[in-house]
Amino acid sequence: MSQIAPTDLKRLLDQDSSLTVIDVRTPLEFGEVHVPEARNVPLDALAPKRRIENGELSSQEPIYILCHSGARAQKAADQFQAAGYENAVVVEGGTQAWVQANLPVTRGQTKVISLERQVRIAAGALVLTGVLLGWFVHRGFFGLSGFVGAGLIFAGITDWCGMGLLIAKAPWNQRSSS
Repeated sequence: MSQIAPTDLKRLLDQDSSLTVIDVRTPLEFGEVHVPEARNVPLDALAPKRRIENGELSSQEPIYILCHSGARAQKAADQFQAAGYENAVVVEGGTQAWVQANLPVTRGQTKVISLERQVRIAAGALVLTGVLLGWFVHRGFFGLSGFVGAGLIFAGITDWCGMGLLIAKAPWNQRSSS
């Protein structure tokens, strides 16, 4: 599995606009800003094995994958590799790096909160709720803060975040802003 800089991908797209570029962010994130040639296929709906078996992808051609900053794109590339597809290429830094390089993007009308920020907000709210309930209602509620803290440690070690997966399925992250 390899990586490509946004500027290098832009040069390739200028030569061949039919290259396969997928953005694995939520539909709402994609609707806010995306690479014009990218197609939105959320990470939780990726199903690389099915796409390969259906002939949607040629094993000879690379597929370029991006997300907000690169973490979800790397997970998607890992899924493609596990399904036997060896030509998955992660766009370094994702859409964020593409925008910072002043490359062309398609922008929607609404501003959204990225999935990463939503996870931090939810985790912080749960920790604060656990502390307040533990202090004012019952000491057992401190366990909620401990549980969230343990979940964050687990997510950091394994690079798998259950809270992120749940939040990605939330209704506000599923509707398209277009």
